[in-house]
Amino acid sequence: MAKTMKKLISGVILDLDGTLLNTDGIVNDVLRVFMVKYGKQWDERKANKIVGKTPLEAAAALVEDYGLACGADEFLTEITPMFSDQWCNIKLCPGANRLIKHLSLHNVPMALASNSQRTSIESKISYHQGWKKSFSAIIAGDEVVAPKPSPEIFLEAAKRLSLEPSDCLVIEDSLPGVLGGKAAGMGVVAVPSLPKQSHLYMAADEVINSLLDFQPKRWGLPPFEDWIEGTLPIEPWHVGGPVIKGFGRGSKVLGIPTGIVNLSLIFSDYIQQIDFSKNLIQN
Repeated sequence: MAKTMKKLISGVILDLDGTLLNTDGIVNDVLRVFMVKYGKQWDERKANKIVGKTPLEAAAALVEDYGLACGADEFLTEITPMFSDQWCNIKLCPGANRLIKHLSLHNVPMALASNSQRTSIESKISYHQGWKKSFSAIIAGDEVVAPKPSPEIFLEAAKRLSLEPSDCLVIEDSLPGVLGGKAAGMGVVAVPSLPKQSHLYMAADEVINSLLDFQPKRWGLPPFEDWIEGTLPIEPWHVGGPVIKGFGRGSKVLGIPTGIVNLSLIFSDYIQQIDFSKNLIQN
């Protein structure tokens, strides 16, 4: 539950990677291929070391950690085109489009504040209709002196929105972003990109599992209008694959008898409390 706020929120500042866009899969796929060039094997368990960092910081960390025979700048020069080719395949984080459309519909000022480079941000959001025009301001990591966890990028966002920092709400998935938002004197909602480490986000005013759990009315923002008696209807989940008699659809793909499997173990930690019989998310 959100901590009691002294003031109602007038504007929202959103992070991009891991908050609105699920870039984790793309990052892992690209790094897996890239590391092979240097005779290394990418370990996805080390992904937390680069979450929330600028591209150069992430490159430096990986070069050192894997003992690569290249510098951070060379690393970026080689890998950036590989990422650019994949941005069109990024999936939205659950609830991202819904939130942006809702805030835009109600004329809530929004800014995008990301440690990524400007060209990368522009490329990523270009694949999602209406996103660019929904943001009154976009601030990139290469446009500020100090990236997150410095508060500079958030203070600049508030300035461009013509709002006081205390009137702004930051929604972030990374710990550097959460700390930067709090240092800026803003309310912060954390949507941890690493759910198993959600205990590290205690500095946030509120920690939620996904953007589907975000309730604007707690922050004095217009409430969602798609809740019905405390329940959010969603599209049905579909498991692909052929039907195998006695097992259920998808059993051949998954390699398990889906008729008796606990489906909650299959889906992301980001989506909680799903009632598959009714296709609803309970509030």
